[in-house]
Amino acid sequence: MISIEDLRLAVALSRAESLSAAARALNVSPPALSMRLRKLETLLGLTLANRDARRLSLTADGERFSRESALLLEQLEALPESFRQKDERLVGTLRLAAPFGFGRQRLAPLLARFIRLHPQLCLHLDLRETPWPDRHDSDAVIHIGHLNDSLWTARQLSPNERWLCASPAYLQEHGEPTSPDQLSAHRCICIRENDEDVTLWHLRKGPARKTLRVEPALLTNDGSVARRWAEQGLGLVLRSQWDVSDAIASGNLIRVLADWNFDSAPVNLLVPSRKLRSPRVQALVAFLEDALKV
Repeated sequence: MISIEDLRLAVALSRAESLSAAARALNVSPPALSMRLRKLETLLGLTLANRDARRLSLTADGERFSRESALLLEQLEALPESFRQKDERLVGTLRLAAPFGFGRQRLAPLLARFIRLHPQLCLHLDLRETPWPDRHDSDAVIHIGHLNDSLWTARQLSPNERWLCASPAYLQEHGEPTSPDQLSAHRCICIRENDEDVTLWHLRKGPARKTLRVEPALLTNDGSVARRWAEQGLGLVLRSQWDVSDAIASGNLIRVLADWNFDSAPVNLLVPSRKLRSPRVQALVAFLEDALKV
């Protein structure tokens, strides 16, 4: 007989690139997962996956079984909500994915407030370098920046400007640029994220438009590291408003070229269309829209 654990196994396999990754998602060892997979294949009389030490790919039967399993798990998870009492308490599991920096600095404190409002809800927060919704089972995903094509429905939570900043010590030593053309003479710190061309900066001031190609003195895929480098006087950094506003308020950073606007990086919440009616997701959307509104 097919069990709930078999359904979860199939879904985990469809969202992982290797047996080891699927085992980590299910909190089991790779040998234990391999044994469970063999038993399930024997029960079904099908080969669900082709696997070796490094890669995993589902067969056509495996793809179909994982899709059916995902639908069944969604129905099972939604079942308690269909019997909710009149007090409208939220129950079940809510899975949210977000980038590391925004997740730690801004989102986690908000979710602490959210879970106090809904104490019977089980909340999973998955922080990732690039939490695009492919190949994992989140109910909603926080995405910073403009969107590429996505089958998920997007709700903008905050406009989130990008600000160019430097430390007082850096500006004292190197001088403060007063026009975009002067940036080529400065040390720039760039952040590689979301497959964007991070060394191409677009600026505007009224009708004026500028596009600059900067040569990074330092490059990282961690926005928090880039901000700390700037605070230590190592260069100019173009960073999201949410990340540098506290440092600017404390005087650790100074906003540069404040009369110019750089490309914004809006904070978006992505939700699968099929989950838009879930009371858990609706409550999360309403809460974050209110908490992050400007």
